[in-house]
Amino acid sequence: MTSFTVTTQSGRIDKVIADTLADVTRSQAQKWLLQGHVTVNQAAVAPKYKVAAGDVVVVTPPAPVPLAAKPQAIPLAVVYEDDDVLVVNKPQGMVVHPAPGHPDGTLVNAVLGHTPLTGINDVLRPGIVHRIDKDTSGLLMVAKTQAAQASLSAQLKAKTTSREYLAIVHGVFKETAGRIDAPLGRDPKDRKKQAVVAGGRHAVTHFQVLEQFEHYALVRCVLETGRTHQIRVHMAYIHHPVAGDPLYAPKRTLPGAGQFLHAASLGFKHPVSGQWLEFHVEPPQLFQETLANLRANIDKTRVIR
Repeated sequence: MTSFTVTTQSGRIDKVIADTLADVTRSQAQKWLLQGHVTVNQAAVAPKYKVAAGDVVVVTPPAPVPLAAKPQAIPLAVVYEDDDVLVVNKPQGMVVHPAPGHPDGTLVNAVLGHTPLTGINDVLRPGIVHRIDKDTSGLLMVAKTQAAQASLSAQLKAKTTSREYLAIVHGVFKETAGRIDAPLGRDPKDRKKQAVVAGGRHAVTHFQVLEQFEHYALVRCVLETGRTHQIRVHMAYIHHPVAGDPLYAPKRTLPGAGQFLHAASLGFKHPVSGQWLEFHVEPPQLFQETLANLRANIDKTRVIR
């Protein structure tokens, strides 16, 4: 249970709750209000209720429903597989693991439907050692045993893996390559976003301009660290946001179904043999078609939201 007293805030109760409580969205607040989990001055209210200074708000969230990933027969683009490791090419639009709002239909559900995982006790993210965003496509390594998971996680922590991304970004570059060293944390103005903030987690991205077009560019990004939304935030920070990004790009951008960001290359040591493995996959069809249009100087920018 959480309670707070409204001070100078005014407006709808659902918005006030979302603005006041960390990790609570407005839609979640609306649901709790409709279910009677919120009172104002000891009385249940509707989401449209307008609060006033002095109102006492009590939020009693419902008990969380335990999530556990279940096997599902979902097509999986397997790039490499042996007894210890699975490398897949995740399509744009697929969530990596179950979470509130995405209980199934995820990459983890597809992996469990494809192969058994041995000795891994994580019921929500079995085998997952790193993630890419829902609307980012490309390569992910998945551990099939507990020992493999420990090895791959250690490699990520030691920064000995290789991860390269391709991105179509806004703007014309003055330089051909660069290094972005800027700490990342939650955006204090918008909890759904990450931002460059003082005291944030150390984050470094290297980029190289592969092709420059009239209003956009194709860049290669290499991760030195792996923070949430790292490439998306870092490229926006240097005024070259990833095209199509619903959080960090301008509204007038390339048409698509999310950011034009693709995990194109992945390298790591095999957790058992120690052999260096490296994989490369081409971007999805829409990404390639968009590049072809940019190369032909066809401007197809439009407002997508």
